[in-house]
Amino acid sequence: MKEIASPTRTKMLLEKYGFTFKKSLGQNFLVDSNILRAQVEAAALDKTTGVIEVGPGIGALTEQLAIRAGRVVAFEIDQRLIPILEESLRPYDNVHIIHQDVLKADLEQVVKTYLRGLDKLKVVANLPYYVTTPILLHFIESGLRFEHIVVMVQKEVADRLTATAGSKDYGSLTVFVQYYTEPELIKVVPKTVFVPRPQVDSALVKLSLRKEPPVQVVDEDLFFKTVRACFAQRRKTLLNNLLHQLVGKERKRELVQVLHELDIDPSRRGETLTIAEFARLANGLQNLVG
Repeated sequence: MKEIASPTRTKMLLEKYGFTFKKSLGQNFLVDSNILRAQVEAAALDKTTGVIEVGPGIGALTEQLAIRAGRVVAFEIDQRLIPILEESLRPYDNVHIIHQDVLKADLEQVVKTYLRGLDKLKVVANLPYYVTTPILLHFIESGLRFEHIVVMVQKEVADRLTATAGSKDYGSLTVFVQYYTEPELIKVVPKTVFVPRPQVDSALVKLSLRKEPPVQVVDEDLFFKTVRACFAQRRKTLLNNLLHQLVGKERKRELVQVLHELDIDPSRRGETLTIAEFARLANGLQNLVG
């Protein structure tokens, strides 16, 4: 039987169940098995690996994961896809489909229940575009030791995840993700390999979770608050953003003094600061932010 990702098999399954795409769920199904294999290869799976997938659709990626991984748990929010998945994935007894919004899931409990006893834990998914960032943050903040997160995202999101300081794509999401992971662009994926065809290209990104953050911060909460404040209005200077978003205008003189002591020019903008500079800044603001 043809792979699920083939155009003919995809069309057959969709027609058999009378499935229509919901734009509100960001449903675009990949019909190029070569790209799926590249994604699975980047994830470096074996039978000691447990995988969490989000938005399996009709099971094209899930099939490739099931062949290589020990066990796979896939979250699907659309009830209409459950019977299709039950048919398409029937040959694989190491797949468990959960009909639930992954953002509402207790990931730790899911791993204990379905992926217990496996040596490695990874996320491999083609993420719905409309909810990409919340899902990524959900996994990163879960506290689970995912070795890798290998995801298909919009090309512009991939650019933000992998951006460097000083570029137009560099922002608070970049800093957050790079604080916890090392991102790598694997492959740009054209919009022509999806059904229906989206309006933008996609990209495969691999996030390898760090054992330790790349910088030392005294207070992680303050670190991320500082980052968000500096990017609040991109055209404003560090000084203006920090005064309005974090410190308070009445403490301008003290803030200027701290910035000079840290050798950070108050007239710079947030996108010019490296993660190391953000760490120094946050640590230096300890006594100003109460």
